[in-house]
Amino acid sequence: MIPKAVQDAMNEQIKNEIYSGYIYLSASAHFANNNLPGFAHWMRHQAEEELEHAMKFFDFIQDRGGTVTLQAIDQPPTMWKSPLEIFETALKHEQKVTGMINRIYEIAVKENDYPSQVMLHWFIKEQVEEEKNAGEIVETLKMLDAHGPSLLMLDRQLGARA
Repeated sequence: MIPKAVQDAMNEQIKNEIYSGYIYLSASAHFANNNLPGFAHWMRHQAEEELEHAMKFFDFIQDRGGTVTLQAIDQPPTMWKSPLEIFETALKHEQKVTGMINRIYEIAVKENDYPSQVMLHWFIKEQVEEEKNAGEIVETLKMLDAHGPSLLMLDRQLGARA
């Protein structure tokens, strides 16, 4: 059985992961509406990945004999000033998610819940990658002229994400 404190924290994280997906999906729509299909593609792919993360928690709770309790999801932001602002928002959000994952890990340690600790190692590693990816794009956008040909080149590059 999964300890109640861990189950409650993971149920909260399901909501947080779905909200993360909403942020990325909203950003994808924004980019699509602003004729940046590569950026839109990258963000949509990221949204799908966040929903997969939510399902990992969902399945893990059920596999451990726990109860999944779904919670209300807030509306994500819908308007941004620039691609840089969107990716800065994404980076800040990923840093927040890292803190959430670390908190769940701390609860699992306190509860001596070794299976959850092992499962959370995957998320800890994933968050390093998430922050790195968003951070690299933020730094690239800072170097580019936000309205020039370089932005279109980055759009093509992001559109190639598999």
